[in-house]
Amino acid sequence: MKIIGVEGLSEQALDMELARGARLVRYEYAFSVVVMSFKRSSEVYFIKAGSSRFVPGLSFTAMSLLFGWWGFPWGPIYTIGALATNCGGGKDVTDEILKQG
Repeated sequence: MKIIGVEGLSEQALDMELARGARLVRYEYAFSVVVMSFKRSSEVYFIKAGSSRFVPGLSFTAMSLLFGWWGFPWGPIYTIGALATNCGGGKDVTDEILKQG
C-alpha cells in the first residue's frame, strides 16, 4: 500500500512518529458526469503530529466543490459527505493500517 509522506522514513522512524501522535489519513472526493456520481477515497497520507490534517485534503475538497455537484441526486449528497469528512481532517485510518501489519 502506498502511503504519501513516508518517503525516506525507516520502519522504526515511522513507528516513533506514530507513537508521538502522527496519523494516517484518507481524504474523500466526489465527482459527477451528467447522471453518474462517484465518491472515492484518496491514497493514505502520513500526517506528522502537530501538523494540519486539513491542508493536505484541500485539493480533494476543491475537486469535490468543482466536479461533485452535477449528478442528480447523488452528486450533492456525495459532495456534502466528502466536504464534511475533509473539513474534519479526513478519515483517520491509522488503526486499520496498523492491524494489517
